[in-house]
Amino acid sequence: MNDHLKEIAAQLTRDLNLDLPPVQVSYLDAPPAGVPEHPGGVPSVCTFFAQGTEKAFYAGLPKHEDCEIGAFVLGIPPEGAGGQRLMGTIGTMQKEGYLNPGEEAHVPHNATPPNFVAYGPLGSLPMPPTSVLLFAHPDSVMLAVETAGAGPGAQAVPMNGRPMCAIMPIMNHGAPVAISLGCTGSRIYTEMGNDRMVVGIRGDHLDQFAKKLSGIVHANEWVRTEDLRRKQESSHPFHRSGP
Repeated sequence: MNDHLKEIAAQLTRDLNLDLPPVQVSYLDAPPAGVPEHPGGVPSVCTFFAQGTEKAFYAGLPKHEDCEIGAFVLGIPPEGAGGQRLMGTIGTMQKEGYLNPGEEAHVPHNATPPNFVAYGPLGSLPMPPTSVLLFAHPDSVMLAVETAGAGPGAQAVPMNGRPMCAIMPIMNHGAPVAISLGCTGSRIYTEMGNDRMVVGIRGDHLDQFAKKLSGIVHANEWVRTEDLRRKQESSHPFHRSGP
């Protein structure tokens, strides 16, 4: 399994011009054997996503609870002290105009949380991914969306903003591929940069996505070559006056 996933990771990195490894996220019932436990102390769930580009680890539910919104998205019930923090944060966000009243009711979240979550570069963990996350440039996101829309039975690709971690339940609820624009907090915690978006691929759709991607990349290279030729041959070339 690892070798196959590593091959897909190499293909995704090459075809989508990624400069960070694809991140595998796996929901688990028990701690995985041979995988180190994260020491905890992270300010957000999306911090785990970013650290998963560097090494493999797992974390239990309690280590996700410092991020009250991320914990809710993961499926942890908003009860006790954590629930009070969540309601306080939502109230402040509404007061400051970041959230509209009632918007929190529509935030995607898991119906039930996993007991443990493993993170790591795709192929570095001894279990299949629940989903794979890519920190990608917009042109690569374009290719991912075209890939998701190719072939019979293709679905529209959902696009989500705040919070970025909601991309996981969106896929868990049925979307094979999803896009997150990120949110202000995630861009701070993950340091993903303003030139990145997040592509999510559901684990059971990964092989199909990778197979389609090769054809999409080839087709876009043809379009690129053809349109560059047409532009160069045009008698009325367009010259931008701005940056």
